[in-house]
Amino acid sequence: MKTPRNLNGAELAKLLSKKFGYEITRQKGSHIRMTTQEPSEHHITIPTHVPLKIGTLSAILSDIAEHIGVEREELAEILFG
Repeated sequence: MKTPRNLNGAELAKLLSKKFGYEITRQKGSHIRMTTQEPSEHHITIPTHVPLKIGTLSAILSDIAEHIGVEREELAEILFG
């Protein structure tokens, strides 16, 4: 699945919260820090830029996919499919 080109950080944060149980733990300036306890503790930082750069989005998705143990393409399908 092709990753969306017009996604902003706040939209990604909402998707991660709904689908994978991430919660906003803090926000400083234009960056959101999110944490999940499933399956173990994991932290990510998401810039609230409009839109997110494709490389930044790809790196965030790769980090989350590695944490939950799925392929990046499968993660993208779950989030954006």
